[in-house]
Amino acid sequence: MSRRRISKPLGRGIVVLAGESANDRRMLAAFIKAAHPALAAAVTLTEITDPVRLRKKSGAELATAAGTLVSKARGKARLKAGEFVGIAVHEDMDACPGPAYDAARRAVSAALGKAVGDSSSVYALAAAESEAWLLLFPEAFTLHRASWKIPATWKGKDSGRRQNPKEDLEGLLTSPRFRESDGPEIVSAALAHGLLTEPKGSNRSYQEFVTEIRDWQVPQPSGR
Repeated sequence: MSRRRISKPLGRGIVVLAGESANDRRMLAAFIKAAHPALAAAVTLTEITDPVRLRKKSGAELATAAGTLVSKARGKARLKAGEFVGIAVHEDMDACPGPAYDAARRAVSAALGKAVGDSSSVYALAAAESEAWLLLFPEAFTLHRASWKIPATWKGKDSGRRQNPKEDLEGLLTSPRFRESDGPEIVSAALAHGLLTEPKGSNRSYQEFVTEIRDWQVPQPSGR
């Protein structure tokens, strides 16, 4: 007599973050919490440390790389005994928005979407760098370090048009000098003070990320 196998219900939903560095992944988590608080409250945000190098790939090479990344994300969800909800992938464009940005974002988004199937994906292609996204929240710099202040001439602008935002910040903020590791702390301060929902200025790449992540469905608890 055969026994019926009873499947074990999966645990909490898992959203996996992938990015170029731990700093980028931490910032991505905070941006998700601000943009879609209902999603963030319903899932566990976790990370994979695999390198992200998608924007310069195309065709079969891109499909393979996206598939590998998603497979690693699914594996991480299994390790957490949770249900894979989706993957959020960060990468710096290292250039301002334009035809190359449009082509890379479209191609990588499509490859990730195909790889995840019925799950969700979002490609956060920061123009020109993630530091440009930080400039949308100038008050957060001072909250993080009282000696830091973003000048009025930098505020309310299209930060995505700034070619080298990281170098610009390193030249401006010198006491102490701005470092990449300050990024997550600045975003955390902005999140804690409710600033992430009120960007000062614009950045097309940031707005596209926010728009896409807000479209994600909130997973419902399993009733099994």
